[in-house]
Amino acid sequence: MAENPLINETLLQMKYARVVVLLAETLDTSQEQALDLFYNSDTYSYLSRKMYHLHNMGDAYLVDEIILELQAKQ
Repeated sequence: MAENPLINETLLQMKYARVVVLLAETLDTSQEQALDLFYNSDTYSYLSRKMYHLHNMGDAYLVDEIILELQAKQ
């Protein structure tokens, strides 16, 4: 898939940070643990490769997707 030149990488990195903080708060865990969960999720993989336009989704939506992934793996 070709890179989309309209996606600002700095803004995407800021989204990652917001999602990690919200994930930590939602799961009542450390930001370090949330960061590990985030970077090992399929959601991050799709988001970083700019697949499915997930970069357009809200932070809470992305956190919900990661939590759904975690629940499916249990």
